[in-house]
Amino acid sequence: MKMEVPRARLAATTISILSLLLISLSANATNIKWTGCGISKLGFMQDVAKAYEKKSGVRIELEGGGATKGIRQVALGESNLGGSCRMPLVHEAADGSLQIESSEHSVKMIPVGWDALVVITHGENKMVSAITRDQLKKVLTGKITSWDQLGAQSNKPINLYVRTGKISGVGLTLRQQLFNNTDQNFSKSATYLPSSGKIEEAVEKDPYGLAISGISSSRHRSVNMLKLEEVEPTMANLKSGKYMLYRILFLVTPPDYRERPELQDFVDFALSVEGQKVIKQAGTLPYRHGFALLSSGASTRYLQALDVIEKSGIYTASGY
Repeated sequence: MKMEVPRARLAATTISILSLLLISLSANATNIKWTGCGISKLGFMQDVAKAYEKKSGVRIELEGGGATKGIRQVALGESNLGGSCRMPLVHEAADGSLQIESSEHSVKMIPVGWDALVVITHGENKMVSAITRDQLKKVLTGKITSWDQLGAQSNKPINLYVRTGKISGVGLTLRQQLFNNTDQNFSKSATYLPSSGKIEEAVEKDPYGLAISGISSSRHRSVNMLKLEEVEPTMANLKSGKYMLYRILFLVTPPDYRERPELQDFVDFALSVEGQKVIKQAGTLPYRHGFALLSSGASTRYLQALDVIEKSGIYTASGY
């Protein structure tokens, strides 16, 4: 007599396997791709993504590439989310009005944190501990080229490292906040590199190297961070407005992210008390803790660009 039970069990087992496969495929389908600046990625996104996956089961796939890539890939629909340490580009149109660069217009810029721009040197370089804004301008423009011009006992040349182009997160913000001129040229003798990560790595290896990067990523490196105008680049000094060189860190979303539950849920998490706590524990100043910064030391050019993107509806101070 044939037994039908094994066949039934086989069928049930097959259905269970198929169900698990479908669940797995469904989970993979809800994975979220994030592309953006290395400073945001290293500074807080790795921690936020890990916390969110633990809470929701949804994986955030992180890909670097810079702020420009973070904004434009989201605008093109090639990434679900992005990260940017600069605002969308603003230029003067033929009629004299200020307009957002067309390739960066179809996004929403949600502020999630603040980043201090810091002057970094080799970890064992103890020649100077502080720099002034005026000195920093002269270093970047090639008017100061040796360490003794910064007060050191050595006349060794300063090996300056800067980002290629003028629209990177660090490069654009420096031009806005330090020079109040988005077209400012930097020293021709500097070494130009394609990413903040490459610059930080170069300074780690160069005893006479100097560069500017974000504190959110630099604190993970074996580098010195110089005082600016005798103020240490700390979260407390940034929050209080004492440290005067900073920028907003943005989460970049499609304009319709509220109509996409998987994106809306992650944005809600990032802006929640829980999400902002993760950002703070990662070493980045949460956005809600630094509202006063825009009224303490932001340059005209930085505020002007912020005003343009706010009036366009791309950015709102509340994050929504």
